[in-house]
Amino acid sequence: MPSLKDILAVIMGGGRGTRLHPLTALRAKPAIPLAGKYRLIDIPISNCINSSIFRISVLTQFNSASLNRHVSQTYQLDRFHAGFIEILAAEQTVITSDWYQGTADALRKQLIQIQSANPSDILILAGDHLYRMDYSKMVECHWSSGADITVGVIPIGGEEVDRFGVLKRSADGRIISFNEKPKDPASQAAMVSYPDRTNCYLGSMGIYVFKAGVLADILTNKPDFVDFGKDVIPWAVDNLTVFSYEFDGYWRDIGTIRSFYETNLELTRQDAPFNFYDPRGPIYTHARFLPGSIIEDSSLHDVLLGDGCLVKSSSVIHSVVGVRSQIRRGSVISDSVLMGADCYRADNHDRPIGIGEKCYIQGAIIDKNVSIGAGTVIKPFPRGTNADHGSWVIQDGIVVVPKGTVLPEGTIIEPETIAKQLTF
Repeated sequence: MPSLKDILAVIMGGGRGTRLHPLTALRAKPAIPLAGKYRLIDIPISNCINSSIFRISVLTQFNSASLNRHVSQTYQLDRFHAGFIEILAAEQTVITSDWYQGTADALRKQLIQIQSANPSDILILAGDHLYRMDYSKMVECHWSSGADITVGVIPIGGEEVDRFGVLKRSADGRIISFNEKPKDPASQAAMVSYPDRTNCYLGSMGIYVFKAGVLADILTNKPDFVDFGKDVIPWAVDNLTVFSYEFDGYWRDIGTIRSFYETNLELTRQDAPFNFYDPRGPIYTHARFLPGSIIEDSSLHDVLLGDGCLVKSSSVIHSVVGVRSQIRRGSVISDSVLMGADCYRADNHDRPIGIGEKCYIQGAIIDKNVSIGAGTVIKPFPRGTNADHGSWVIQDGIVVVPKGTVLPEGTIIEPETIAKQLTF
């Protein structure tokens, strides 16, 4: 039987990430900051390291500069270690001039580099999920079943079924049917796996283990297959031995502004469903040499606070406050995600980065390096509201201030005021 040293993990760096706009306007989806100090890519890489899988390739394409920099500066194995953590960037070659057309096509275009590692099996992971998983257990299940492909699955409810590839399996775990994002009620009803549960479906997590030879054959002989969920897995269920591995832990797909916002705020609770402090499975990230945060005459309640912050005479409630955040006197922050900053003062304007005096911010996402003028008011909009106002965006009712934005003093962003402005 192979060992974990023979496994190659391939992490998909993501496409344009349009559902996370404007957070993805200047960065790849896996590079988005998470929980005050991490990035999304830290999750699958940390899970690999904690699972004793040390050969890791990250496939990148769109807005990949910050992702490449983060991975290369953060994850460096010593020269006496047989493993590696590398970036495989999309490139034009004499064979093809096209960029990645989908998840399967991305691996096809990097097949020579993947095969050069001579893996026995290939673990394929997404770069935009939050969870803690021991991949070695899934790999061992894959080996013991003799499967060509093993798909990681998780129970999901009816409200999510049209966003996932859903499957049914036999008693021994073999997948017997697969439907990618079923829309009509009849198709959904046919895919119910647990009729007596609220989470009655089994959804694909976007995690796969392939025998290396099987994957190479599919990518080579099926050139029209561009995506795993839409093309490869449905075909493989009918033609190969495909098993499932059910995961029963915490898992969140951070694919939309709403899910990103709600997942971050979940982490501020005292009973947060995901624990970054678990010593058995730590989440690693870039080491920053920042001072401790200074809290001066302020009130904080259910706050996830990063390093190097300064909060003066303000109130922060149920919010994430990222590294190097500055919140000045008299401000109130609630139900918001502040991503922090890369520095304390930007070169392109005189005003310091951070939240100015006497601001009121509720239900917002403030991206990195934003400068918000004194007296600014930001309030949430009704769910389903979407609008682009240039220097700020509304996505599903959440106000998002893009990276590097400068909001003038006295800016008012709230439903009542905006409605009046549109009337005239």
